[in-house]
Amino acid sequence: MENINKFKNRLKNLRKEKDLTQKDLANKLGIVRTAVANYETGRTIPDSQTLLIIADILDTTTDYLLGRTDVRNPEKPKIETKAFHTIDTDGLPDEAIRQVEEYVELIKLKYKQDKK
Repeated sequence: MENINKFKNRLKNLRKEKDLTQKDLANKLGIVRTAVANYETGRTIPDSQTLLIIADILDTTTDYLLGRTDVRNPEKPKIETKAFHTIDTDGLPDEAIRQVEEYVELIKLKYKQDKK
């Protein structure tokens, strides 16, 4: 019961922090507003796939939403460049971080070919 209370409270608080209405969140999830309202009152809980999407939208983890941890946003890895500069990836979704890493690899490949 405690985890359900944590979930519904955290969902509502994070949604409001993102300036999203229940309708906004529902639209992003492709569900009806009453489903979000039911999550926030603890009447129902989302399925695992919906929970993952909610976590992505609200920029947190499923463990935080479910009350399994109080760490809201674990630190994302930082990318070190050859000059030992660190690229700040805080706030970027995992997909964006992967794109940065892929771009770095593409540049490396390009310059290896130029040396030949």
